[in-house]
Amino acid sequence: MSLFHNPIQLLPTLAQAGGAGSGGGSIIFFYILLFAGLWFLLLAPQRKRQKAHAKLLSELQSGDYVITSSGIYGEITNVKEDRFVVKIAENTKIELSKNAVQSKIEN
Repeated sequence: MSLFHNPIQLLPTLAQAGGAGSGGGSIIFFYILLFAGLWFLLLAPQRKRQKAHAKLLSELQSGDYVITSSGIYGEITNVKEDRFVVKIAENTKIELSKNAVQSKIEN
């Protein structure tokens, strides 16, 4: 059986390799590198998407067609401070939080 199939067999080998005088600084360096890697892989792209969504919301105006996060398609008829009034059918308008708008639809 390969050591890759049973990680418990690696424990005695790792204990001998560690030794009594190994420095603890290398593990801190490893955690710093791990945190930096996670930052660039996960958090930085999320921040970029949030900025793009905020820009989209600030540029929306009356007459734009949008899709909401719940899948409702409609036309913005009025822009208020914290919400949009969206026409979803004839004589049917709803007020939505600005954050409920997922994206703008190009006609």
